[in-house]
Amino acid sequence: MNAFIFPGQGAQFVGMGLELYNTNKDAKLLFEKANEVLGFDITKEMFVGTAEGLKQTKITQPAVFLHSVILAKTLPNFKPDMVAGHSLGEFSALVANESLKFEDGLKLVSLRAKAMQKACEMNPSTMAAIIGLEDSVIEEVCNNIDETVVAANYNCPGQLVISGSNAGIDKACEILTEKGARRALKLPVGGAFHSPLMEPAREELAKAIEATSFNSPICPVYQNVSTTAETDIKRIKANLIAQLTAPVKWTHSVENMIAEGASKFTEVGPGKALQGMLIKINKEVERAGVS
Repeated sequence: MNAFIFPGQGAQFVGMGLELYNTNKDAKLLFEKANEVLGFDITKEMFVGTAEGLKQTKITQPAVFLHSVILAKTLPNFKPDMVAGHSLGEFSALVANESLKFEDGLKLVSLRAKAMQKACEMNPSTMAAIIGLEDSVIEEVCNNIDETVVAANYNCPGQLVISGSNAGIDKACEILTEKGARRALKLPVGGAFHSPLMEPAREELAKAIEATSFNSPICPVYQNVSTTAETDIKRIKANLIAQLTAPVKWTHSVENMIAEGASKFTEVGPGKALQGMLIKINKEVERAGVS
């Protein structure tokens, strides 16, 4: 069975999507449609902008979404048996399996990005990747710090991203290094994604998701919150809303997809981060990328 997976924030690069825009008429129309929907020239930011400009959450998220979704829509014989996306990538996955229309997905991603950026400005915060420690050790340390700091992204065995206040992350990195982490690396992100500090953004996004029309998907989506195959629209919406303040359980999602028949994973979108995680989750499955 063919599984298609979609990357999240952090995969962006200057020039992303330009070749697709120049070589595929259908892609060009979708990029130009995106400029209309968003009300600004996001293709300029993607194609000839700056790395610093692309790092802004309100630009990054729609840019990664567009690259991923337009790639998927222009793939010949695109017939996924199952889909999943890492954080932001879940919106790309839901357009790919036809739960969401392209324009509706883009509007939600743009609103999500702006709401998250506002939440970041309200509560200065960050994230850090912890390499080489058991998840249980990291969770225990986070639970015992008198600051907001939580396990946020279960990316693959030996790699867990934590999220929280600046002081909480600094303290956690210090303790986790003492406990033997190979690396405790603060990430260049705008704030504490997938933590309680995103609650204002979650509330704003919830209203928009509830007001958006979703369709029956052509194949299951394995969502970050539940990690299981979802086809029920009410559950898909609820998981999508919960995702902003809940951890991304990527390892478990991929393991469930493999257990339920996925034999080939194709990463669709910028970068190869998900293929790298896949190797550490299961070396046996076939993997590929389209970027």
